[in-house]
Parts: sequence; C-alpha cells; structure tokens
Amino acid sequence: MTTVDIADGVVTSLGEGESAERGRICVADVVKRFDGPDVLQEVSLDVRPGEMLALLGPSGCGKTTLLRTIAGLERIDGGSIEIDGHRVSGPGRHVAPQDRRIGMVFQDWALFPHLTVGDNIGYGLSRQERRGGRVAEALALVGLAGLADRMPSTLSGGQQQRVALARALAPRPRALLLDEPFSNLDTTLRVQVRTEVHRLLADLGVTTVFVTHDQEEAFVLGDRVAVMNGGVIEQLDRPAAIYERPASRWVAEFVGEANLLRGEAHGDHAETPIGPIRLTTPVTGPVDVLIRPEGLVLQPGGASTVELVEYYGHDHVLLVALPDGSWFRVRAAGAPRFERGQSVEVRPDGSPTVGFPALDPAD
Repeated sequence: MTTVDIADGVVTSLGEGESAERGRICVADVVKRFDGPDVLQEVSLDVRPGEMLALLGPSGCGKTTLLRTIAGLERIDGGSIEIDGHRVSGPGRHVAPQDRRIGMVFQDWALFPHLTVGDNIGYGLSRQERRGGRVAEALALVGLAGLADRMPSTLSGGQQQRVALARALAPRPRALLLDEPFSNLDTTLRVQVRTEVHRLLADLGVTTVFVTHDQEEAFVLGDRVAVMNGGVIEQLDRPAAIYERPASRWVAEFVGEANLLRGEAHGDHAETPIGPIRLTTPVTGPVDVLIRPEGLVLQPGGASTVELVEYYGHDHVLLVALPDGSWFRVRAAGAPRFERGQSVEVRPDGSPTVGFPALDPAD
C-alpha cells in the first residue's frame, strides 16, 4: 500500500492496487416537491464515470435538493435515479443512504466534536475495516497522517475540511457528493484547499458532484457545469461553452459579467452602435448582443468616457459611458492605459458572440 500527502503532490489509492471506484450517476426526469411548487421540475443529467460535475445556481434554485436526492436523504416524487447502473430511487423504490455507497461532505463538515479525528473517519466503517488500517490510509490520503488522536476542535478549518473529506472517501464510495464544501473557509485558505482537493479527486478519478453558488469555483473544479434556476437545469456544458455561448439571457447574466447591447441582426452579424458584431448563430431582427468585458477594446479619443477604473493587479476593469447614456464594463490585462474622465472609442474585438431576441424596453 502506498500513501499520500496532497501538500507534497503525491497521490495514491486507498488500498493495495486499488483505486477509488468509479460510478455513473443517471438522474432522469426527477421531481421533488415539499409544500408548494415543485423544487425540482423533471430534472435530468448523466454524470460520467470519473467526472467532476458542478451544480451552480442562486440560493433556492434546487441544487442542494438535487444533491440530497442523489444521496438518498430526500425521497423523490417522480422520475428515477441510478448509481453505477443500479436504480436507487424510483417508483416504489428508495435505497437508504447508507446502502448507496456514496460519500458526502456537508457544508458545515458535520464532524462529531466528542470523537477523535480517527473515530470520526472510522464512524461509517466496519470493525474489520477500522482494524485493517483504513483510517490511517484515509488520513494519509488527505495529508493528515498522524493526527488520528486529535480532537476536531484542535484543528484548523482547512484541516477539519480534510477530515470530512477523508471520512467520505474511507469507505471507497461509488461517487462523492459535496455541498458547498469550501464556503466556511476564509478566502486565502479556500483557494489553497480547493486546489489540493481538486488535484486529489482528479488523480483518484472519483465521480464527484458538488454544489456551489460561486461561479469561479464551479468553473475551476467542474469538468462540466449544470447551471440551475427555479428547479430546472438551464444549461449543462463545459465551463468555456457556458461562458462563451450561454443558452439563455438569464445564464449569460448569471455567469460572469455581461454587457448586453441592442442591435439589428442580419443573419451572421448584428449592426450595433459600436460597429458590426459577428454572431455564433444566425438570427434576424432586433437582438440584445452579449459582449463580455474582455471582448471590448478601447482607443484614445471618441465620444465615450471612462467613468471608473478598477485595478486588480493581473488585470483591470473600466466602466465606460456611451453617448446615449448606456455604459459598458471593459476588461484588459495588466495596468490601466486610460484614466477616469478620459475620452475613448469603444469597439468590439471581432470575436463572435450570441444574440438574444430583444426585450421590449418596458421589460
């Protein structure tokens, strides 16, 4: 048996010659209701073996409820769920959470404060597994070897989060579910732990579904991202596809920063106040063209004005007011070239983008 310390970049399996088991998760037309409207409205998704899938959306969109139905913590009211080819939820069937062989890491980590780290990790293991060294293996896997006798209260937030992850991985689950796993960490520690966990899960090849409301987190960790809103999946795709080709106006505005510019579409391009813009999908008529801040370029002079300058070190964002009173956010790498109050000309960079049917001004 080999060991691991993710801080040193060394990864191993949980047992001799054995890697974490992969499992496909198939959710088909799942409905879940409590008291009132359906929280999940015929939701379907297929999580591929070894994939990391992010469920992204605002509070109340149904993403945590979907995660809990996969875990078996909530019974579904319609549809079906299969894990590794076995139906675990469906008409007349509900397999208990402990029998699904799924690991789960909760938002608050849910460690037992009166148990040692080792006892926390071994809580869901058989006596034989605990005696066989599985606890020590799981601790080594997350870089906490030798801390089995510590109490959770003596550990840092990042270490407690790793203990929760070790407890979920110790039974060698078919898949791993994480509910806002990094939200209780401060910003610096969150980025560090997130990177370490990402490396570990990617190298283990564990099928992972995680919930987040943080777009950056979803894009960094997710091989694919399911963007949820109002109990439905608005779009399921690779992060780059969602950012560059959002399926709806709502997704465009929820994911990243969106400038929407009114124009008149003529097939593969739209005429706009800042010039013609190529469209990814041909359309005709009034459109609102999506332009990401980095899809705009500025030149000195012109009728527009720099209203604000925000410098972030690696890049900067300018708030630019157009003559008609509308304004854009413009992002560029490095230090700002323009100052507040300076006159500029705003032009598209030539990249194709999407156009949505124009809303009535009253909307």
